[in-house]
Amino acid sequence: MRLMSLILTMAFAALSFGLAAAPARADIQVNVNRGDVQPLPIAIPAFNGGQVGADIAAVISANLNRSGLFRPIDPASFTEHDLTTAVQPRFPAWQQINAQALINGDVTVVNGQLKVAFRLWDVAAEKQLLGQEFTASPENWRRVAHKISDAVYENLTGEKGYFDTRVVFVAEAGRGSARATRLAIMDQDGANPSYLTDGSAIVMSPRFSSTSQEITYMSLRPESSAIYLLNLDTVRRESLGQFPGQVMAPRFSPDGSKVAFSVDRSGNTDIFVMDLRNHSSARLTTDPAIDTSPSFSPDGGRIAFNSDRSGTAQLYVMAADGSNPHRISFGQGRYTDPVWSPTGEFIAFTKQTGGEFHIGVMKPDGSDERILTTSYLDEGPTWAPNGRVLMFSRQAAGGPSKLWTVDVTGRILQPVPYPQGASQPAWSPLLQ
Repeated sequence: MRLMSLILTMAFAALSFGLAAAPARADIQVNVNRGDVQPLPIAIPAFNGGQVGADIAAVISANLNRSGLFRPIDPASFTEHDLTTAVQPRFPAWQQINAQALINGDVTVVNGQLKVAFRLWDVAAEKQLLGQEFTASPENWRRVAHKISDAVYENLTGEKGYFDTRVVFVAEAGRGSARATRLAIMDQDGANPSYLTDGSAIVMSPRFSSTSQEITYMSLRPESSAIYLLNLDTVRRESLGQFPGQVMAPRFSPDGSKVAFSVDRSGNTDIFVMDLRNHSSARLTTDPAIDTSPSFSPDGGRIAFNSDRSGTAQLYVMAADGSNPHRISFGQGRYTDPVWSPTGEFIAFTKQTGGEFHIGVMKPDGSDERILTTSYLDEGPTWAPNGRVLMFSRQAAGGPSKLWTVDVTGRILQPVPYPQGASQPAWSPLLQ
């Protein structure tokens, strides 16, 4: 069954009034780097076009609200209704309710295709900031909403958005010996979940390729473990081959041509890398310790990993060929799960101190360590493609594991609206 092929053809057109340029830069700006930023009041009335117009506006509102950078205004306070992209809004009506930005849109169906036009307005300056039109198949209306959310986010923050993305994760059901795991995938907002495996084997460590709709993951059965590649468009699954010992923690190189992973043989765990073009593999570490969780830098030149060669689990960085390994974490506690940010600015990690777990980030040289979250069990961070938001799994004592997000300031902490047990998330690149 073809689960993952989302066919979306979009036409982009700049919409403007008279001589106004589109897009324009906003007089209103949201600073994503400040921890004390106040969410921007934004009005998002239902788009013209019946229920689908209302649904698109609702998804945009939910996306921007969850980012923590925007505060959608209660529609009950709106005094101007039936807005259309063909006419300028009455700005005093929106200034009166303290809206700083306004999004309105129209939805039509032409020859079986959904056409969605929207405008973003600076209410105080009374000018258009952005106007675009999208064409898509009707079943992909949610992707249109995510595309609009990304466009608005980028215009008002100067940063790329992250809403038109998916997350692959481990769906969990049951407890103890009855616990079952399935590989699952969903939109970043928890919508459209579907399952990629049948639960007959334990699945772990799913990871997205940054260059294609492909994931790698570990499958564990009583008699063996294996690393697989799964193409989400064709649903074709391929094993990386047989390895003596237990294989784990696979991750793609930035160009998608290699997979780094760990192999545990008789209590000694080392990092290997496989070239997917010819399936040749090379061993990168030889220390008699546990070296695992490799993560490539965005330029592919370095690999972060965790190792207990110093006596406790710490973070290390080495060249992509295994040379020059050096320790970068020196704080109290155990450091695991390093993940290089897409921008190269930070390495995220899981940290354990005493009876608490944390998600944190540090610079690749180990400086500027910041703890972003603390709970009974926080682990397994993954980066949004803009490098500003992390998703991770959180578990309360005795409860199921759930997915959460936090921004790099640590201020914006949100649960992901997926109702079931879930862990080990991996964020996709922006969809094409």
